Amino acid sequence: MSDGVIRRLAIVLAFLAAVAAVAGGVWRYGYFQALDQLARQGASDLALASDRLTGQLQRYRELAVLVADHPQIGAVLAGEDVAAAEALFLEIADKTAAQDILLTNAEGLVMAGARGGTNGVDIGPLVQRAMQGALGWGNGETQSGARVFAYAAPVFDRNADVQGAIVVSADLASIEWDWVGSNPAVFFTDASDQVFITNRSEIVFWTRSDDAAGLVPPQGLALPFDSYWIGRHEVWQLGWGPYLPENALHITRQLPVIGMTGEALVDVAPARRLAALQAAALAGLCLAFGALLFLATERRRTLAQANALLEARVAERTAALSQTNAQLRQEAEEREEAQAALARAQADLVQAGKLSALGQMSAGLSHELNQPLMAIQNYAENAVAFLEREKPDRARDNLGRIADMARRMGRIIKNLRAFSRQESEPAVRVDLVAVLDSAVELLSPRIKRDEVTLIYDRPSANLWVRGGEVRLGQVFVNLMSNALDAMSESEMRELRLEIAQGDDVKVHFSDTGPGIDVPDKVFDPFYSTKEVGRAEGMGLGLSISYGIVQSFGGEIRGSNRERGALFTVELRRWADLAEAAE
Repeated sequence: MSDGVIRRLAIVLAFLAAVAAVAGGVWRYGYFQALDQLARQGASDLALASDRLTGQLQRYRELAVLVADHPQIGAVLAGEDVAAAEALFLEIADKTAAQDILLTNAEGLVMAGARGGTNGVDIGPLVQRAMQGALGWGNGETQSGARVFAYAAPVFDRNADVQGAIVVSADLASIEWDWVGSNPAVFFTDASDQVFITNRSEIVFWTRSDDAAGLVPPQGLALPFDSYWIGRHEVWQLGWGPYLPENALHITRQLPVIGMTGEALVDVAPARRLAALQAAALAGLCLAFGALLFLATERRRTLAQANALLEARVAERTAALSQTNAQLRQEAEEREEAQAALARAQADLVQAGKLSALGQMSAGLSHELNQPLMAIQNYAENAVAFLEREKPDRARDNLGRIADMARRMGRIIKNLRAFSRQESEPAVRVDLVAVLDSAVELLSPRIKRDEVTLIYDRPSANLWVRGGEVRLGQVFVNLMSNALDAMSESEMRELRLEIAQGDDVKVHFSDTGPGIDVPDKVFDPFYSTKEVGRAEGMGLGLSISYGIVQSFGGEIRGSNRERGALFTVELRRWADLAEAAE
C-alpha cells in the first residue's frame, strides 16, 4: 500500500470520527431541547388534569357547605325527622352523583345518611376539623373497595356554635372515568405516597418506595424500574406494562387544595426520535459534503495528472474551438431570430383568425349596416317633408328614429373595431357578460340568415373574469361560428349558451350538429372536419382559441352530447385572484 493511499485513508477515518462526535453533540443538544419542550407540554397537561380534578371535587365541597345550611339539619340533630332527612340526602346524592351524604353530631356519631352508614371510611379526622369550625377533607377506601374523597362542613346553630357536621363523599372512579387512557399518564398520590387517582388503572394503590423514586405495587414483587437525571429533568425507565411508556419524563405538581401531589409520565420517545433525526440529518450533510470534497480532491488530483497531457493539445485545438464558437454564436443568433419570428407569426395568426372571422361575417354585417342607412335616408326625407308642411312633431319623431339608427350602427362598428383590434396586454379584469353580448351581436346577422334558434339566458349582473376583452371575444366568436358551420346541414338548428358559476366560471356552447369525430384531437393545429378547400376549414381556429384560454389560466374542452357537440370555456374569477393576493 502506497504512502498516498495510507494518508488518504487516515484522513477519511479522522473525518468519520469528527462527524460521529459532532452528530453525538447535536443529538445531545437536540435531546435536551426536546426534553425542555416536553417538560413544558407535560407541565401544561398536568396542570390541566389537576385543575379538572380539583374543579370536579370542588362541587362536592360546595355541596357539603350548602347542605350544612339546610333548615332540616337542626331537626335531625334534635332527634326529629331522621327518615325525612335521609330521604333528602338520598335525593341530593342521586342528583349530584355523590357517593354518600352523612350527618354527624358534635361527638362524631352519625345521625343520618343517604345510604345508611359510613361504608368503612374513617371520617373521624374530617369531623374533628369540622368541629373546629373549618372545612375538613380527606380520601379513603370503602368496604366495597371504592375510592372516595370526602368533605366535612360544620353545622352552626343560631349562636354560631358548631353542633354537627355534614360529610359529602365522591366516588373517584366516576370522576376519572372520562379521562382514563388519555395521554400523558397522570396520577395523584395522597399524603401516604399512595396512588389514589389516575388515568392508568393498573397503578392504583401503588406506593412510592422508601426515600426513592418510582412506585411499587401493594402486593407482589416490584416491577422493573430505574431513574436518572438529564440536566434538570428526571427520566424514569419503566417496565410496568403496555399502557405506560418505557422511558418517561417525570413531572410533579403540588395540590395543597386537596392534599395530594399530581405527577405525570411523559413519553420521551418523540424527543429521542427528533434528536436522532437532527443528528442523522447533520451527519448525512457532513458525509455528503465530505464525499463531495473527497471526490473533488480526487478529481483535482486526476486533473492535475492529466493537465500536462492536455496542455500539449491545447494549441492544436484552439483554432478548431474558435471556429466552433463562431458557429455557435451564429446558430444562437439564428435561433433568437427564429423565436422572434415565431412570436410574430403567432400574433399574426391570432389577428388573421379574427380577420378571417370578420370576412365570414362581412355579408351579414354589411346588411346590418345597409338597412339602417336606407332607413336613415327615408326618415331624413320624411323629416324635410314634414318641416315643409310645418309639422315639427312628426319631423322630431323621424329625427329621433334617425338617432336610434345611428346609435345602432355605432354599436355595430364599435364591436367590429374592438374585435379587429390587436391586443397584446396581459390578462386583466373583463366583464364576461359584455364580451359574450358583443360576440352574439357580431354573429346575430348570420344567426338570422341561417335560421338558427339562439337560447341564451343572459345574467343581469356583471361577471368579472381574468382575460382580455378582444382575445376572449375572438374565442367566443370562433366557437359560435364553428357551431353555426356544424349545423348548416342539420334539420334542427339550436345554439345554446349557458353560464355556470362556481369556484370558476364556465361558459357552455352546445349545438345540434353532427358532433366531434375525435374529441382528443379537436384542438390540434390543422385538424378540421370541414370540407377540403373551404377557406374556413384550415383547422387553426380551435388551436388558437386553446392557446388564448390557456394564457388566461383557464381551460377549454370539447365533447359530444346525445345530439351535437359541447364546448366548455372555464375561466378564473377575478375576485378569487384578488383574495389570493391579499
